[in-house]
Amino acid sequence: MEISRDKVIIRTSIIGIIANVFLAAFKAFVGIVSNSIAVTLDAVNNLSDALSSIITIVGTKLAGKLPNKKHPFGYGRIEYLSAMIVSGIVLYAGITSLVESVKKIISPEKADYSTVSLVIIVSAIIVKLILGRYVKAQGEKVNSGSLIASGKDASFDAILSTSVLASAVIYLFTGLSLEAYVGALISVIIIKSGIEMMKDTLDEILGVRADKEMTQKIKSIIKKEPEVRGAYDLIIYNYGPDNNQATVHIEVPDTMTVDKLDELTRRLEKKVMKETGVYLVGVGVYSYNTGDNEAAKLRNAISEKVLAYDFTVQMHGFYVDFETKEVRFDVVLSFAIEPEKALEIINRDLKEAFPECSFQIAADIDVSD
Repeated sequence: MEISRDKVIIRTSIIGIIANVFLAAFKAFVGIVSNSIAVTLDAVNNLSDALSSIITIVGTKLAGKLPNKKHPFGYGRIEYLSAMIVSGIVLYAGITSLVESVKKIISPEKADYSTVSLVIIVSAIIVKLILGRYVKAQGEKVNSGSLIASGKDASFDAILSTSVLASAVIYLFTGLSLEAYVGALISVIIIKSGIEMMKDTLDEILGVRADKEMTQKIKSIIKKEPEVRGAYDLIIYNYGPDNNQATVHIEVPDTMTVDKLDELTRRLEKKVMKETGVYLVGVGVYSYNTGDNEAAKLRNAISEKVLAYDFTVQMHGFYVDFETKEVRFDVVLSFAIEPEKALEIINRDLKEAFPECSFQIAADIDVSD
């Protein structure tokens, strides 16, 4: 029986909490007994990891609430908010640790390591390496950004603990105390990690470009249908991990009847959902001219001019009404120019080149590949 995504996240987080609490306790004991600021700060780092896991559990529970009238798209985005809180905790831990390390640099105190303390540090390194690989693997299995980040963080913690061990060994053999400096280094790395986590989460909240592999897969599924000549303007809306909805425009022949179009769009919705897990909530339509070579010639001539600009990415949805001489199409623009300015330039040049035609041009944003 397959375990649900939420259960995997919660179970993995609980394992992380237990491991980090024990590691924090042992390291705090070693840090206090040996008077080691580096080991003590390493313990604080483990404690912040445990707190992060608790917040991940709370966030996952809240995100799993069913949609309701007030929030019809569910609560999935709460996971991003919980990740933002976690990054804030990590950042705070790093800043406070840096302050303590600087104090120790200004007023240094000698550490006193025992064989037991060294064994505990080595054991902590091994535990963190194993925990990191496990948590990351579980995160990749259920597509949880929080778990993947926690797994990477745990593996990185092992490296930090190794630096603490190295400073202890150097002190025992040479008498050179690098304690406070190693603590400062750990603090800076923790701060950097917190900032990166916050930036990544903020990107998710603001919205980022859809994954290229996913967009290409969806378009490929759509274009396999014999009636569809092209798929354009694909936009994926994210409402939390594994909760993606999308809209797209498809290009179909101008002879297609509404009942056949309805049948086609319903078939596409089922296929896209089954093969990608993305719910196709809206399918717009472009019609193309059939049985008319003049339309193809005009399309090629206009396309050549439109795509010659360095700010145009793509032209699609072309259709010409020969009775009214109206030409309509969409043009995908880069972010290097304002849409209004681009349309002004394109309209001016096309009217000059094709004075017998009128143009209805819509500007699209380059949001996918």
